[in-house]
Amino acid sequence: MNIEEYRDFCLSFYGVTEGFPFDEHVLVFKVKGKIFSLTDIKLFNSINLKCNPEKAIELRELYSAVLPGYHMNKKHWNTVLMDDSLQDTKIRAMIRHSYDLVVKKLPKNTQRELLLKETSQKLNNTK
Repeated sequence: MNIEEYRDFCLSFYGVTEGFPFDEHVLVFKVKGKIFSLTDIKLFNSINLKCNPEKAIELRELYSAVLPGYHMNKKHWNTVLMDDSLQDTKIRAMIRHSYDLVVKKLPKNTQRELLLKETSQKLNNTK
């Protein structure tokens, strides 16, 4: 996965915005103002993703490319090395998990809004 594919995938979720709140090199993706992924755009050698604490440990044990979150809360964040050792489908699943975790913490009305828009999009794509 290259940086354009990563960016496009993150932006494909409803309610997502991108920005540079820390500096001009760290691209951050948020859903309704809450961070779910970030990366250094100059290097793009890793991405940070939110993760369920038990799943975070499991992924770190299974994959050498998954490490405790760099500069993040190590219990809730993983750093995923973009070194081609993980399949894109696995990385996409981890990004989706991160997005879903953040959405689950949003107010119920916001969660319903995002789900309705996503469901509507899927129905429109099947027509």
